[in-house]
This record gives sequence, structure tokens and C-alpha cells, in this order.
Amino acid sequence: MLGADKNSMSLENITEHLEDLRRRIIYVLAFFLIALIGSLVFVGNVYNYLVTPLQGMRLVVLGPGEVVQIYLTIAGVAAIAVTTPFLLWQLWVFVGPGLLAHERRYALRLIGPITVMFLLGVAFAYYVIFPEIFHFLRQIAEIRFTVMFTASEYFSFMFAIVVPFGLLFELPIVVMFLTRIGVITPMWLRSVRRYAYFLCVILGVFISPPELISHLSVVVPMILVYEISIGISALTYKRKLAAEAWWREKEQQEAPDVADSPAITVSEANESTIEPLEPQADPQTEPLEPVSDASKESAKDPTTARSVDSPPTQTADRERLPNRPEIDVEDRE
Repeated sequence: MLGADKNSMSLENITEHLEDLRRRIIYVLAFFLIALIGSLVFVGNVYNYLVTPLQGMRLVVLGPGEVVQIYLTIAGVAAIAVTTPFLLWQLWVFVGPGLLAHERRYALRLIGPITVMFLLGVAFAYYVIFPEIFHFLRQIAEIRFTVMFTASEYFSFMFAIVVPFGLLFELPIVVMFLTRIGVITPMWLRSVRRYAYFLCVILGVFISPPELISHLSVVVPMILVYEISIGISALTYKRKLAAEAWWREKEQQEAPDVADSPAITVSEANESTIEPLEPQADPQTEPLEPVSDASKESAKDPTTARSVDSPPTQTADRERLPNRPEIDVEDRE
């Protein structure tokens, strides 16, 4: 019965967690839909801002349906950027009850920096990385070809560079949080550095155009971000060790010092806590009172002797209870 109760309780907990997760996902999707509608309202302004690196060149569309696709792509990326803070908040609400108190406080303080770092990574990629790669490829193409860019190819190329950098710039914040709660250490990050470099190269080659300058423009910043993450992890790890040492020292100071307390022997403890008992006489060993001669004679006289079974007389009662008042029969009536 106990095992069945435990299984039913665990099943109920899992059902509650799944129901909560479903509710959070619905909230995020509803917020994304609202952000998408708002982005479609201002999609023209967003489009004019994103085509600034073209320097007056007009994009080309190859079909009537491509216009709708381009607008939905731009609005979708803008809606994702707006929904990211709300997504992190809902994720925190779902995961927060399972964390410890200090972990919840620390994670709550990181929601704002994660959003800022994502926007900073997007801005860095859009204003620094993307223009350099785009102008370099355009100059190479203008040597022998008539350059015409389709809208779908242009925005796909832009988002393939900008969005990964936004996610990449969140790596220091994630590493700092995982170091603070004890999941990773800077020593571990240094030990897997070669594998991290290899992963950065693979990811940079995959998201960048197929030429060397573009690869280096993407891979080198990713490696720099990883090294910055190692430095931040080292600082966080040192602060964590210092905080733990301070708490241990504080607990030792607040704890009573048993070694400095005076020693108490067993004899002293017994004398101070146990009071001596007064000697009491044993009824079995108590000496008997001497019997008088009159008692002996009365015992020998059969007229005065009374058997055990006979009822006690009034005289005997008076002798045994001398303080009892005499009650007359007339008074009783």
C-alpha cells in the first residue's frame, strides 16, 4: 500500500509539472503572436532599417509570394527578439521552485543581463561583422558580374550571422551562472578548450559564407567570447570560494567553544546534581517493643482473650479510638 501511495503521489506531481509547463508554453506562444502582429504593423520601418548596408541598392524578388515571405521573416525575427525576455521569465517561473534559495536569487538577477547580452551580440554582428563580410563579398562579385541580390538571399544571409552572435554573447552569463551553482569550474573549461575551439570552427564555417575572410570574421570572435567566459568563470569561482570560507568562519565563531569550557568530573557532577538520601529503617529489621506482664496475663485468661473471628467490642473500640465521641441511642433517634 505504501509503495502504491508513493507511485500515485509521484504521478500526480509529474502531471502537475506537465500542466504547468503546458500553461507556460501557451503564455509564451500568445505573447509571441501579439509581438508578431505588432511587428507586422511596423514591418516597413524595420525593412528600411535592415537594408541600410546595401547603400541604395534595391533588392529583387522572384515571385509575388516572396514579398509575403520576406515580411513574415522580418516580423518573425523581430517578434523573437521581443519575446526572448518574456520567455526567460516564464522559464524562471517554471524552474525557480526547484532551485535553492540562493540559486533563485542568483538566477533572478541574471534575467536582465541575459537580455542585454543578446541585444549586444545582435548589435555587434549587425554593425561590425555583417557589413565587413557583405562589402567584401560584394566587391569580389562586382569585378566580373552584374550584382543583383534577391530579398530572400539577403535576409537569410543576414540572419544567419546576426542571430547566432546574439546567442553566443549570452555564453559568459550562462557560464557565470553554472559556475556559481557549482555545475562547472574554470579548470574544466580550460581542460575542454581544444574541443571548444573545434566546435567554434565548425559552427563558424557552417553559418558564414564559404570563403576564408568570412570564416575568420565569425570564428575569431567566437573564440574570444569563449576565453572571456573562462575569465569570468575564474572570477566567479574565486568569489564563491571566498564566500564559502566566510560562512564557515562565521559558523565556527557562532558555535560554542567546547574545548575552552572547564572539565567536570563524574564525582563532581554526582555531588552537584544528586542529593543524599536520609537512611530509613527497614520494617523487617525494626526491633519489637517489649510486651508487658499485664498483656501476657490477659492473653492467658480465656475470659479476656478475644478470638480473631469475634466482632470487636465497644470497649475495645473506645480504647482503639479514644478521640471518638460517644453517641447515645436516644440522641440518635
